[in-house]
Amino acid sequence: MNLRPLLVVILSYLVGSIPFGVILGSRLAGLDVRKYGSGNIGATNVLRTLGLGFAACTFVLDTGKGAFAFWLARLAGLSPAWTAAAGVAAVAGHNWPVWLRFRGGKGIATTFGFVLPAMPSVGIVVAAVWVVVIAVCRYASVASMLAVASSPVAALLAGYPREYIVVCVILTLSAVVRHVSNIRRLLSGTENKFVLKLR
Repeated sequence: MNLRPLLVVILSYLVGSIPFGVILGSRLAGLDVRKYGSGNIGATNVLRTLGLGFAACTFVLDTGKGAFAFWLARLAGLSPAWTAAAGVAAVAGHNWPVWLRFRGGKGIATTFGFVLPAMPSVGIVVAAVWVVVIAVCRYASVASMLAVASSPVAALLAGYPREYIVVCVILTLSAVVRHVSNIRRLLSGTENKFVLKLR
């Protein structure tokens, strides 16, 4: 039995589980971002809590987790199906990290980090949708969900392998599930709008 694909998926999950937002906040600012704002460990809540510099670092590192999963699978010579599984594992690690008792983020940056190298044209579409929606409505949650939701359509139109289209659907469902609390706040009119804090 070839254990290489399984090892890649497991390693992708473990790397995906690294809570960079928590580490940066705790180590460099003495602040646990889980206790402030939305309590989320991702870049948006880090931006609200610690400012642009910390948020940018968190975004780059969280994005890197998804890219790591793709390149590790590519280096191991895995099939599109196993490569897609590695991407899902990295996002699952971010969303349900073993290091934080399975209480993590929403996986948007990590999803983007996987999609961009795996399907460059789809990654560009995802980024463009996020920017346009955030400019129009200023809700990061709406921008994130719509951006990820654009990926299956973009992947289909671009002719990517079926496995990659399926993984885009899975990641879209994951994004919606992780944003349930945001959806409730949107419906009640209490969702916070995106504000760029430069400090």
